Amino acid sequence: MNYHDTKLNTIDFLLTAERALISDPVTRVGGEKTSCNIPTYEMLKGVLSSVYWKPTLIWIIDELRVMNSIMTESEGIRLLKYNDGGPDLSIYTYLKNVRYQVRAHFIWNENRPELEGDRISGKHYNIARRMIERGGRRDIFLGTRECQGYVEPCEFGSGEGAFDNTGTLDMGYMFHGFTYPDEAFRSGEREHLSVRFWHASMVNGYVKFPAPEDIEDKDRRVISEMTAKIFKNNRNFTGTAEPGLEQFAEEESQ
Repeated sequence: MNYHDTKLNTIDFLLTAERALISDPVTRVGGEKTSCNIPTYEMLKGVLSSVYWKPTLIWIIDELRVMNSIMTESEGIRLLKYNDGGPDLSIYTYLKNVRYQVRAHFIWNENRPELEGDRISGKHYNIARRMIERGGRRDIFLGTRECQGYVEPCEFGSGEGAFDNTGTLDMGYMFHGFTYPDEAFRSGEREHLSVRFWHASMVNGYVKFPAPEDIEDKDRRVISEMTAKIFKNNRNFTGTAEPGLEQFAEEESQ
């Protein structure tokens, strides 16, 4: 799978929220949670999946621009204890007033040859663009349910950002994302759920994410066995039977 094909179907959008809790899913089993300073690759991919998702394609997050200063606020959260179900109090530390510019593109999921007839670039690009204009198809959350996010179109790189002249800031060793079995292209990760990590840095407010297949073996771990869901046309998937696609199909063939 070539993750460096020409990036024609590129989407730019602005992501905002009053607060975000971008905690590491590998270590946040319970108790108190503290947000990472910047969004993870997986969270941004989840945002795009809420905007527009199809098993035909895979969203690749290219770049992030942090527009506002990184500020945090803490809040006491009343929870139930895992062992006896009684009340408990935890402190959650959120990011405050977040604003990000995001650039991403999609590629075809070659693990799903049965959906080859749905590989119509113009169709998916235009639907995704319209969904961003309308705020997405599903609710967007930045880490947890109480962190409601909003998307809108933007020109990536435009406007002034809080970190435009700060140079390089080290963000440490971070969670990158999950590799699900239907998106796995390495033999050892097929039929498994895997996790990826990377050493993140921000340069003048910009964070360039490595593509999933660019993460080295030493930064990947298999977590558990998992089987990919099978999609069948006219049974649990209607993508190849949607009306009004003749124009896009003709453009693809030219």
